[in-house]
Amino acid sequence: MAVSRLVIVGAIVALVAGCATTPPLDTSGVDRTITPSAAAYHPARFSGHQVLWAGTIVQATNLRHRTQLQVLGYPLDGSLGPDTAAKPQRRFLVEKAGYLETVDFAPGREITVVGTLHGVSQGKVGQAPYTFPVVKARQLYLWPTRSPARRSNVHFGVGVGVGVH
Repeated sequence: MAVSRLVIVGAIVALVAGCATTPPLDTSGVDRTITPSAAAYHPARFSGHQVLWAGTIVQATNLRHRTQLQVLGYPLDGSLGPDTAAKPQRRFLVEKAGYLETVDFAPGREITVVGTLHGVSQGKVGQAPYTFPVVKARQLYLWPTRSPARRSNVHFGVGVGVGVH
């Protein structure tokens, strides 16, 4: 009896912890089948559609009445964040009305956006011409920064090891 209660409590804790890792985004009406590449190659077909995309910020620029983020898109992971272990999908631009602090929205930060596709913008990546899909952001979620994994010189195992420094 005590074991089954422990299992139930553990399952509830795991469920609540799993739910807590998903950002509070309103994903109603989004079309999850549209990728940044599809939007870049078929802008007229997808203009006005709602998307849910994620990626890492490449650049943040404050403009007169909005902030523009250039994002390297990745597929969504189970928490609606960018799956950076997967192959990148394409860069896209996010436009958010008002001012965003570019120190917070710095290159390398992970972000998830819900918004409306609003055509494309022609630009460059380095010297190469590039077509960026443009998302007018309804919601943004800036993921907390990840602390680098701590490495230890202590190792456990069976066998013989040789180390050269």
